[in-house]
Amino acid sequence: MPNQYQIILCTCPDKDSAEKIAHSLVSARLAACVNIVPGVTSVYLWQETLESAQEHLLLIKACQSNYQPIESLIKQQHAYELPEIIAVSIENGSPEYLRWIDSCHS
Repeated sequence: MPNQYQIILCTCPDKDSAEKIAHSLVSARLAACVNIVPGVTSVYLWQETLESAQEHLLLIKACQSNYQPIESLIKQQHAYELPEIIAVSIENGSPEYLRWIDSCHS
């Protein structure tokens, strides 16, 4: 079952917005689990200016078939003009865990 699953990375400006998006994704059964990693320091160029920010990173575990609705939900709820939404395929994983991801999506 390789390439049926993904981890989507998304940074958020604060805990409240990260929790709101995480709860929305899991409640809508678009993601099986969302980890919120606080205290991520991001360094990036934005509009030709070097920026640095403390953010919360979402690690969203989901079926690949849910990518588009996940992207749409994040864009609707996110505070950033251009939120980070990057999907990475899960090449291998415990079969039991992958079946659990399957059981959680709509």
